[in-house]
Amino acid sequence: MAGRRIRGAAAGAVMLGMTVAACSAPGGGAENRSSAESVVIGVASEPDTLSPLLGYGKDGNSKLFDGLLARNADMELVPALASALPEVSDDGLTYTYSLRPGVEFSDGEPLSAADVVFTYRTVLDEKTNSTARSELDAVEEVRAEGDAKVVFRLAYPYAPFAGRTVLPIVPEHIAGRQDPNTGSFNTEPVGTGPYVLSSWRKGEKLTFKANPDYWGGAPEVKTLTMAVVQDDDVRATRLRSGDLDGAILPPNLVDTFKDDDTRKTYRATSYDNRTVTLPTAGKVTGDRAIRQALDMAVDRAAMVDKILDGAGRPAYGPVPVDDPWFAPDLERAHDLGRARAVLDDAGWKTGAEGIRNRDGRRAAFTLLYPSGDKVRQDHALAYASDAKKVGIDVTVESATWEVIEPRMKDDAVLAGFGSTGDPDFGLYTMLHSTLAGDGFNNMGRYDNPAVDRALDTGRRTQEPAARKAAYDTVQRELVKNPGYTFLTHIDHLYVLADRWDGLTTQTEPHEHGFASGPWWNVEDWKAKE
Repeated sequence: MAGRRIRGAAAGAVMLGMTVAACSAPGGGAENRSSAESVVIGVASEPDTLSPLLGYGKDGNSKLFDGLLARNADMELVPALASALPEVSDDGLTYTYSLRPGVEFSDGEPLSAADVVFTYRTVLDEKTNSTARSELDAVEEVRAEGDAKVVFRLAYPYAPFAGRTVLPIVPEHIAGRQDPNTGSFNTEPVGTGPYVLSSWRKGEKLTFKANPDYWGGAPEVKTLTMAVVQDDDVRATRLRSGDLDGAILPPNLVDTFKDDDTRKTYRATSYDNRTVTLPTAGKVTGDRAIRQALDMAVDRAAMVDKILDGAGRPAYGPVPVDDPWFAPDLERAHDLGRARAVLDDAGWKTGAEGIRNRDGRRAAFTLLYPSGDKVRQDHALAYASDAKKVGIDVTVESATWEVIEPRMKDDAVLAGFGSTGDPDFGLYTMLHSTLAGDGFNNMGRYDNPAVDRALDTGRRTQEPAARKAAYDTVQRELVKNPGYTFLTHIDHLYVLADRWDGLTTQTEPHEHGFASGPWWNVEDWKAKE
């Protein structure tokens, strides 16, 4: 459809998702078309809220809402609620957006610039419990010029700012009458997107119905259901039985569908990394020699081969090795000998059962991982095995996030991070010392003045060469003074019934499954004939 926008998951560097075809389509006809009008997807989790004011869809990956801009399959910014990409002043401080005419919210009320201003001002209000506020640090003012133009004034030139305007826009006439933290809008949203929420049974499923008046054209898939199935094996069983049309699955279960000619497997590259946080307050993990030795001892390539079945890449830092922002020559070999030498030089002597100690303290710590996550469990066990080879005793323990969160300051965690779009989007919240202990931001409370300076430079300059140098510095500092042990960047794998045309993948962030996946553009799918 001419002029139709392409929706996407979050900001991105140019890294194309890889589609792995598996098979041929079943027969067409009226029956197949009818079945293709309803889609049931199995995902591992659900959001806490459906309000963009609290962070839902902040990376542009919602079926209920639209942002001023969106991302296409190649992760390029394209107009959405804006009629064109923004006009940017020469000094990089002013961004002006003109709104697409004729757009309505799903309740029939027209979209206006006042809705955009309300959305951003509410997110920026410190009284709003929004996870997106720190990402809009550069915004000094947002104002409407009439009903169809919005102007952002920045406090400093912020090169990737346009990528932040994928933030979904909410209707002031509804959300403005409620407390953004507790109002009914959190579970009864109204947006401009291609779907509207039909029902939400928490812990079970969310059902979305096509918006017949969507400005981009009514979707052919009339009903989209996201079934919440935490257990990987259960999702695979329900997919195999036909109870689900598609699901996100780990590599070992995806492999069980390889000979199924009624389904296709999709593989999306991602910024999603599996990483061990090493709290600086820990009596063992706070020692730089311990952190350096762990970085040298870990066998990343083996983790990719044995845990991910090749569906991923070794992670030598938070930036994927095939990304343009990856610092040159940063790959590091698995080197047990060098790791042992670092510990020897730091005074960690081998003691009973091969575990090192210094001044009466054993080189031992606990590593937590979220219960039920088999991929993280396998990473944690492999990490502990590698650590023991150099005399560090890591006790692996599973727990719920409710248990993990208060222990993050002192205990290591097998965590997942990664944001697409620009290095600032993921690195600042992971590493900047001002965000230490701020929820799940900077979980290990990493504090490195050189990294802080580089992150601030990368955020506040528009000069490409200066930004590249700044993020090179960040990555190299993380080798000299690790606050994390980066293990792997994982590819996201999905299996879906082969009944539609138009499916593809994007480069995905850490958050995936519910928001990202081959269904990122479900409103564009067409039934196979």
